[in-house]
Amino acid sequence: MTEVRSRVRRANLHARYRQGREALAAALIEVHARCVASDPAWIARVSAPALQQRIDELATLHERWCAAPASLPLYGLPFAVKDNIDVVDFATTAACPAFAYRPIRTAPAVQRLLDAGAVLIGKTNLDQFATGLVGVRSPFGICPNPFDARYPCGGSSSGSASVVARGLVSFALGTDTAGSGRVPAALTGLLGVKPSRGLISTRGVVPASRSLDCVSVFAADAAEADQLLRVLAHPDPEDPYSRVRPARLLPAEGLRVGMFETLDFAGDAAHEKAMSAVQASIAAAGIERVAVDERPFREAAGLLYEGPWVAERWSGLQAFHDGHADDIEPSVRAAIAAGAHYDAADAFRCLDRVAGLRREVEALWRRADVLLLPTTPTYFTIAAIEAAPQACNRMLGVYTNFANLLDLAAVSVPAGLRDDGLPFGITLYGPAGSDHCLLEFAARIAGGFRETRPGAVPVWAPPPGTTRLAVVGAHLQGLPLNHELRDAGARRVACTRTAPRYRLYALPDTQPPKPGMTRVAGPGHAVEVEVWDMPTAAFGEFVARVRAPLGIGEIELADGSRVHGFLCEAWAVAEARDISAHGGWRAYLAAGDGTTRA
Repeated sequence: MTEVRSRVRRANLHARYRQGREALAAALIEVHARCVASDPAWIARVSAPALQQRIDELATLHERWCAAPASLPLYGLPFAVKDNIDVVDFATTAACPAFAYRPIRTAPAVQRLLDAGAVLIGKTNLDQFATGLVGVRSPFGICPNPFDARYPCGGSSSGSASVVARGLVSFALGTDTAGSGRVPAALTGLLGVKPSRGLISTRGVVPASRSLDCVSVFAADAAEADQLLRVLAHPDPEDPYSRVRPARLLPAEGLRVGMFETLDFAGDAAHEKAMSAVQASIAAAGIERVAVDERPFREAAGLLYEGPWVAERWSGLQAFHDGHADDIEPSVRAAIAAGAHYDAADAFRCLDRVAGLRREVEALWRRADVLLLPTTPTYFTIAAIEAAPQACNRMLGVYTNFANLLDLAAVSVPAGLRDDGLPFGITLYGPAGSDHCLLEFAARIAGGFRETRPGAVPVWAPPPGTTRLAVVGAHLQGLPLNHELRDAGARRVACTRTAPRYRLYALPDTQPPKPGMTRVAGPGHAVEVEVWDMPTAAFGEFVARVRAPLGIGEIELADGSRVHGFLCEAWAVAEARDISAHGGWRAYLAAGDGTTRA
């Protein structure tokens, strides 16, 4: 499986495409040929003529992509879409043929991928109406787990997980209301993103619980998932649940990971051992572990499908249920009909309780940066699920059901293999807006779970909603004004140097002592700087407090990138001491001559 998966990784395909347009066509025709109609992961595949039309479109953009890859970041990457998400020219079935309809518009999430150069291969199988975590509730068949066919891929986004795990496509979209993206990702060894609610438009998605639904992402690793999220995340004025949340940042040092004090693995010793290995890896990395009370999470999980929230599903499907009950898979029919037994008073009592639980969980983020849990407590074979479908479904969701009710972002991360060769996955949770920092943390810790030598952790672009700032003097970590950065919610992301085009001066009569850095036309020095990411909402207020002769301009770093940073007006350094030879302000202070008088 690993060999097949590598064929459709972004780096491999893009390296091949640089050979010319013919390579693009050959690669995509090869991908399409591997995606056969008899595969239960597919409900519908793009036709050969439609694929050729897309190849021709991309061929006309080949020179543009070669010259500016960032303009089409997903150029030529094949992907799949769960068949409860609308795509023009495909029927949307939600895995119920009697429900099928032809959409007149493509869902915005899919359109943004197409606009970025991606190539749709087809629509994938799912638990009917996205109801279930088991992956066996579809008239189109069961997707066997690529690691062991006795087990399913999990659900409800079973087909999307299957085609990415087997390397048929580069990535796929699913949906996730209670774990439908995270559970199949964990069971097939993938990274699965359940974004903050409203971050990705859900317009064009068949509702499960419309106020909670999220479009999810299946990818091979955190770096690819991060890029996909940057393409997908976009406010949608036509989606009433679309929203923009301030980005949240992780500290560069002193990470604190919350974990439940007790975990239930349903007697699965292999799962428990895999989780113990994760805990040991976290400890070995020097990450502080924080004990977390599981009660509010457990209570929220129970409210989702064992409380009045199921009425939201009923409200969306009642009309179809009343006219086509016999066309609905029996366990799905029972789950939908359960929503008919609640009234408005039940719903308002539930809303009040959820608000209280959210407030309780908000307090966690003052003690911990992320919450880490196993994605699922165990595995179930297809036979075991068929024997006890409701019990298995309930058990698979104990560590996922609460996320959307509590307004959390989540990333399911592959964490190695169990002793029996099945994949084990953990989920990282954070408050809404923490999506990109969860992916960054996933990349940091992923190397500890791999049996092979990991590659270099990617250099992360600043998360949306943040501004990157280089500091050179009193704002450096541990120096007198550093608190201004931390008070603004900034976190340090790098210690580096400028390009060798600057000079550094000790400014006279400043309190606390400060340097001034200027860019020079002639020979200069590389000056030590720290790079911090700051929420953009706080950046303007921070800049407004900067006083002359200092100001915020653009600084060139040693790697050629440019960031905002502190610069000094030329008149202020005319009689100041040139300390450039020290290489930086901290080194100058350490040399024992901290006076700032010229």
